[in-house]
Amino acid sequence: MKKRKGLKRQYRHVRIRTRLSGDNEKPRLVVRRSLKNFSAQLVDDIKHRTIFSLSTLDKEIKHRFPYAGNVKAAAFFGEVFAQKAKEKGVSRVVFDRAGYAYHGRVKVFAESLRKGGLEF
Repeated sequence: MKKRKGLKRQYRHVRIRTRLSGDNEKPRLVVRRSLKNFSAQLVDDIKHRTIFSLSTLDKEIKHRFPYAGNVKAAAFFGEVFAQKAKEKGVSRVVFDRAGYAYHGRVKVFAESLRKGGLEF
């Protein structure tokens, strides 16, 4: 059952990716969640490179939230990610939820990104 669930998410991600693409002006923001952690990265699909990536395993976030598999950690992670993306000069992104349902940690992360000043 678990293997099938993961495969279904991967199929959803492939369907989503056919419609989404990021460039230098508006990179694709990809999220990845596990039971204990959360990560995100900004990708320029034209040049095939990662602009910036961050995870809840980062020292700043891990110090504040040793267990990052909850909504509070996702909200804080979104604020930190938005701040660091702004420092890199990114203000507009294309949000790629990677096949995950838009609720819970993914939704809270997206809302905190918007609150932090990113547009999508």
